[in-house]
Amino acid sequence: MFYNGLMKKTANSPIQNPTIEELLKRLETLEKQNAALQEKLKKQNELEARLKWFEEQFRLLQHKRFGVSSEKTHPGQLELFNETEQEANPELPEPSLETITYQRRRKKRGQRQTMLENLPVETVEYRLSPEEQVCSCCGGTMHEMSTKVRQELVYIPAELKVKKHVRYVYSCRKCENEGINTPIKTASMPKPAIPGSLASPSILSHIMTQKYVEGLPLYRQEKQFERMGVVLSRQTFANWMVTGAEKWLGALYEQMHLRLLELDILHADGTTLQVLREPGRQASSQSYLWLYRTGIEGPPIILYDYQETRAGENPKNFLNGFKGYLQVDGYAGYHKVPEVKLVGCWAHARRGFTDALKTLPPGSTKPVVATEGLDFCNQLYAVERKLRGLNPAERKKARLIQSKPILDAFLGWLKTQERKVLPKSALGKAIQYCLNQWEKLMAFLEDGRLEIDNNRSERAIKPVVIGRKNWLFEG
Repeated sequence: MFYNGLMKKTANSPIQNPTIEELLKRLETLEKQNAALQEKLKKQNELEARLKWFEEQFRLLQHKRFGVSSEKTHPGQLELFNETEQEANPELPEPSLETITYQRRRKKRGQRQTMLENLPVETVEYRLSPEEQVCSCCGGTMHEMSTKVRQELVYIPAELKVKKHVRYVYSCRKCENEGINTPIKTASMPKPAIPGSLASPSILSHIMTQKYVEGLPLYRQEKQFERMGVVLSRQTFANWMVTGAEKWLGALYEQMHLRLLELDILHADGTTLQVLREPGRQASSQSYLWLYRTGIEGPPIILYDYQETRAGENPKNFLNGFKGYLQVDGYAGYHKVPEVKLVGCWAHARRGFTDALKTLPPGSTKPVVATEGLDFCNQLYAVERKLRGLNPAERKKARLIQSKPILDAFLGWLKTQERKVLPKSALGKAIQYCLNQWEKLMAFLEDGRLEIDNNRSERAIKPVVIGRKNWLFEG
């Protein structure tokens, strides 16, 4: 009935086709709806990407706060499921239990003996009295059959003592009685470290070492000396350090600086520092401590340079006159240093992929792209471990044969993955860092004396970073 009624109505009513104006209006309406939906979808995708980024940052911060800080990975750690096939070697003979036990025990004993061989030894002997050297069975006299030795480390606490310098003054007795003028001679004596002060060179070096090597603030050293019976304020310690640095270490610093500029391979790095009571600056202002040091060759020189900013003019001024290779991180300010070839740091490149792995959701076990990037970096480090002990010429030749193919494959992988990942994600940033720094990251192939990373600088600046957690700021 409904069909018949529809047919009747259609038969009685003429069919009206929409006009072009109506179609255009409908098309315009649909286009607006489509554009609105596209805009809504775009915003939704942006929100999802932002949410994913925040989740990555949250997991990364959680890992940095509570997780293991080391970035080391076992060569086979990323291929857990292929470990059996890769490590199996049917031709390798089974070691015997006696061999394992002997090797392990001997290694442990040798390490202990090597550790103790340079220490002074105090021997305490324990013997039986003559009355006790009587056999309980027959009553005869017992003899020394063997000895049993036990070693222990003894700690001798530091002590303070007063070193009194007495200068004798001499004169001529005959001139005193008969002459008009009496010659007087005074015995020579070493100059004091700080005139009119109790400070000795040993106490100055101890305070500086405790603060800048051990990271011990002055107020803790003040309490240590107080427990030893000597009351010295931290202001006194501070004055001693400033005077000692300016009077005695300043000239040494300048000579080391001149020697540093004569070399052709240097490392540089920097870290933040908060300094109080600076003229014209707020206490919350961020300052910087720059580090410059020698490389694998040359005398070990490590110099620090305090500056209020991170401007590229600071390394430019400090390295004025230097020509050669400068190994650094990805900071663009080093480009202002003229006549140098910047060498990149593969530890920073590798860190990007380890951070990307740390941002993965808990329980994620499937292979990910970040694992592939990290594997390329690990392959380069595996080559470097093999080349230890080679001279620079041999190392350069071996790198061109072994590392260059890995780098070429890695570059192709980076360009492919760049188009697939979100630029602002942790993985996207790791890939972009490598592409932006690629010329610097390849530079270590040019000279066998160059290192694959800038960890030499990071190790040298680590005491400052650790100390900063204790003293928090400088005056």
